[in-house]
Amino acid sequence: MSHERPHPAGPPELAGSPSPAFRRVEVHRAADDIASQIRQQITDGHLRPGARLPAERKLAEELGVSRNTLREAVRSLEQAGLVYLKKGAQGGIFIAQGNGPSVIGALLDLYRLGGVTPRQLTQARIWVEPMIVREACRRATPEGIALLNQNIDMAQAAAERGAFKEKYALHHEFHRILARMAGNPIMLVFINGMIEILVQFIERIGPGDNSYVFPSRRRFMQHFARGDAEAAVAEMTAVLEKMQESYFPAEMDERQERT
Repeated sequence: MSHERPHPAGPPELAGSPSPAFRRVEVHRAADDIASQIRQQITDGHLRPGARLPAERKLAEELGVSRNTLREAVRSLEQAGLVYLKKGAQGGIFIAQGNGPSVIGALLDLYRLGGVTPRQLTQARIWVEPMIVREACRRATPEGIALLNQNIDMAQAAAERGAFKEKYALHHEFHRILARMAGNPIMLVFINGMIEILVQFIERIGPGDNSYVFPSRRRFMQHFARGDAEAAVAEMTAVLEKMQESYFPAEMDERQERT
């Protein structure tokens, strides 16, 4: 199910940008050819995020295909997260913003199809998060440190109220804050994807005992605030490894592979 996001009323000004040019397509693979052309126009910079494609009738004529064939190509691009459709007088087919939803969707599909085991998920986090922590520590500001501490306080308050969903959401947001502090959008996309899979798995099996997280978070912040990246990494890795053994013991993956 797609969610409509707020978008500009019309296409952005692209002064000085070359106009996209489309060629007639081969009928036997028309929809794939159309999608490939639009992808290439995005890669070449002729179509930028927020830009609107020509009207459906005009674009179909330019490509030499039926409107149904064009719609098939647009559906595949929409599913890939490259375009979105907007209705109304200022509507049309727009190039999506580069916020990584297609990557997250692909990771979720991989999990749903059994291509990712829970243990592989936490292994990936153990590999990726130390890089994020080191860079976030290097770029940390007093405001960022305060935001992380506030997150811990809010999660602890939620736990005391018995608001477990809120607590888990705040635990996950802690990792997102670090990824944003690291300043690399690719890392944020990876973290968001891994968290989405984790949420689905926890919803399936139910929450476990993670009372060890709060003491670990406080120790982590002591290291982080001092700028001791390696000590912060060691603390983060330890808690991720403990979570792996608590939630996803090796036997669980073995059972999943056999079923």
